Amino acid sequence: MILNKYVDNYIDLYESGKIKLNKERIMLIDYLQEHVLIRDDIYFDDELIDNFIKFAEKWYFPLAPFQKFISAFVFLFHKEDNAVFYEQFLIMMARGGGKNGLISALSHFFISPLHGIQRYNISIVANNEKQAKVSFREVYETIESHELLGDMFYRSKVEITGNDTKSVMQYHTSNAGSKDGLRDGCVIYDEIHRYENFDVVNVFSSGLGKVPNAREFFIGTDGYVREGFLDKMKERAMNILEGKDLDDPLFPFICKIDDPKEVDNPDFWEKANPMFSEPRCTYAKGLFKKVLTQFKQLANNPSNREEFMTKRMNLPEVDLAKSVASWEDILSTNRPFPDLSHRTCVGGLDFASIKDFAAVGLLFKVGEDYAWKSHSFVRKGFLDTVKLKVPIKEWERLGHLTIVDEPVIDIRHIVNWFVEMREQYGLTKIVADTFRLDLVRTALEAEGFELEFIRNPKAIHSLLAPRVETLFAKSNIIFDDNPLMRWYTNNVYVHIKKDGNKEYLKKDEFRRKTDGFQAFIHSLFKADEILVDNMDFFLDDIEF
Repeated sequence: MILNKYVDNYIDLYESGKIKLNKERIMLIDYLQEHVLIRDDIYFDDELIDNFIKFAEKWYFPLAPFQKFISAFVFLFHKEDNAVFYEQFLIMMARGGGKNGLISALSHFFISPLHGIQRYNISIVANNEKQAKVSFREVYETIESHELLGDMFYRSKVEITGNDTKSVMQYHTSNAGSKDGLRDGCVIYDEIHRYENFDVVNVFSSGLGKVPNAREFFIGTDGYVREGFLDKMKERAMNILEGKDLDDPLFPFICKIDDPKEVDNPDFWEKANPMFSEPRCTYAKGLFKKVLTQFKQLANNPSNREEFMTKRMNLPEVDLAKSVASWEDILSTNRPFPDLSHRTCVGGLDFASIKDFAAVGLLFKVGEDYAWKSHSFVRKGFLDTVKLKVPIKEWERLGHLTIVDEPVIDIRHIVNWFVEMREQYGLTKIVADTFRLDLVRTALEAEGFELEFIRNPKAIHSLLAPRVETLFAKSNIIFDDNPLMRWYTNNVYVHIKKDGNKEYLKKDEFRRKTDGFQAFIHSLFKADEILVDNMDFFLDDIEF
């Protein structure tokens, strides 16, 4: 059993009801009490912890209980080799919650003689230079404001050096190619909600391990990029908190409201922003007043609700008047396919442009559920020209798409896929819109397929919209684990026309493709005419 006064104090504040915690932080405390604090092979370095807190409060600001709580685990070590227990920290909370302030103080402390590790270099990484310089500038200005610190640290506009430890702090943009090659002791990734993949982290983390006690900090609020780096980190964090991966060296500190309804009660806002816990400091009082004003303005400016929920409550909320489904409902499509062998299906095809994407798929009805098995073809020349913000190569490796190096996507790819699927399933009819269908009609009919034309695809959108919304809301759609289909669906913009009818358009004409969703819609339009629930066919019943 290990103890630390700052950890014990924070847990006591929660257990005594003095502060409100969200689900993830409650899970964190349970996880720590059950799996970490009971160990006898690790220890808190109380001297280092106290030195850091004194350093931060002398040169920066008084630390809140949650900041002291996090800091204690930064200096948790293995007894065997005195190596850090937690190598990585995920710190997510609402805007203004004190993430950058804590990072500024930690960064400065790491390059100081109080930390005592020689050449413990710091890289601060963000999506743009302005954000990357936030903590760097705070440390710079702190040194500039105190003569004693000015004697201990050399500063310039691009780096800060501890004279005693020769440790260097620099800032970088998240352009993976701009890394200068520091032998880092610590890397801080800011605004991680903007990271589309792991490229930046892979580059900067590669310099770690050459000095003792390497650490990485991932900080930010939630954002709008789905299936990217942040979603993977949140999934990893939940595996830790649920006790599924006890060997993961990540400390996940996630603050958010638990339910959208909690936004209406300011008493719950401390779940997203721990600075709002009582007693509030002067800074927190001013921030709370500002957030309260913004909240009251939502009545006259409802279009800002999505931004307010994401940045102030750390709970992204989709405007369902403009999107097909919430992200949670889209994620609910991630369920394994039931047994589809020898089951009747209807094919769907979207082939809007022969120069970028083409999507094919099969729709099955199983009870109340619709299972959509799909594949896409993507032209390499398009990918070389338009840099999509998604892991296309990874999706190809997983088998969700095929990249073809051709002037246009060859019709045979589509035909061959449907022929291959017919050998496994009861496929006879394929549904598509008339646009470009002349290119594939002859080839598909030559293979014996029956084609159904949708002469006005946008007209069926308004007919299907209530049904599609209901299917997603009730989790009656199955995509299996298909991030490409989730991406397609999340890219759909629901346009409400003056007559009240809905159309499914793209949120971005060039980078937010919807082909797989449109193919799904085409097949769904004819599904009930073709599919009979639980109707199987058997090869033995067919006379050849």
